[in-house]
Amino acid sequence: MPKKNYQDEQEAALISLPANKMYLYLLLFGLTAAFLSLSIAYIYTRSQNGVGGVYLPPIFIVNSVILLASSWCISRANKCYEADDTSGYQKSLYWTLVTTILFMFAQLAAWTLAADQLLGQNIGNGKQYLYALSGLHFAHIVGGIPFLLLFIYTAHKRMKEPVSVLIYFSDPDKRLKLELLSTYWHFLDGLWLFLVFLFLANMFIG
Repeated sequence: MPKKNYQDEQEAALISLPANKMYLYLLLFGLTAAFLSLSIAYIYTRSQNGVGGVYLPPIFIVNSVILLASSWCISRANKCYEADDTSGYQKSLYWTLVTTILFMFAQLAAWTLAADQLLGQNIGNGKQYLYALSGLHFAHIVGGIPFLLLFIYTAHKRMKEPVSVLIYFSDPDKRLKLELLSTYWHFLDGLWLFLVFLFLANMFIG
């Protein structure tokens, strides 16, 4: 009987989970599976060909720092939201966008400037996986930008006087959506760090 009660509680918790949160979890699960599949395929390709790891341009490390800054900014936005700090909240969202766009330009530069190094050596070691993984990550960054822009637009439009600010900060739907956006942002940053660690480890293990 206790086991049945526990199962009932789990099912009730699942049913009560907001639909948009379920969609996000499914998206993150699928993205994780794709990253793991490509990572395993890369390691297998490299081992089968008996070659060294792919050269990882230093700008990938710089991009990691930029993404960590982006994560910090969106975390700061959450703290400002909880503290009813209008100015801090708006600025944190803005700087999240700035650091994200900076990352995107830096990543485009990484693909462009390091193309000769990536394509001109270590033939057969699976360098295509670096492009595939970083490209998949980049695509999901682009996919998250419209949602961030919507938050920035809404924050500036609806937070002009004390009453509208109070309504905004007390809206549970806004709080949930900010939580989902933050989860998505941190998850993408975590995937990027995994990507960098994967290729660095394979490069130095040789």
